[in-house]
Amino acid sequence: MNIDTFRDYCLKKKGVTEGLPFGPDNLVLKVMGKMFSIVSLDEVPLRANLKCDPEKALELREEYEENILPGYHMNKQHWNTLVMDGRLDPELIFELIDHSYDLVVDGLTKKLKKELEDL
Repeated sequence: MNIDTFRDYCLKKKGVTEGLPFGPDNLVLKVMGKMFSIVSLDEVPLRANLKCDPEKALELREEYEENILPGYHMNKQHWNTLVMDGRLDPELIFELIDHSYDLVVDGLTKKLKKELEDL
């Protein structure tokens, strides 16, 4: 998967914005101001950190030990790093993006959830 496909998929989701708060090499994607993905733009192959349920994170790391790693520079219990070198099915990547987005949305305040709903 390339950065354009990853980025476009994320930006189609409701309430998502992008930015480079950590410098030009790390694209941060947020829903209602809360981070759900960081993509390393200078890594080859492309790498992205995604939030994940802790139990699911462990299962994924066992099943895809070469391509799904504990979140680099993140809370390793709640974040995974995906190494997108062509071995992960794009549908799985999209599913994990959705999972990360949904986890963050579920944790939003009632006020922010209402604002998101109204977009």
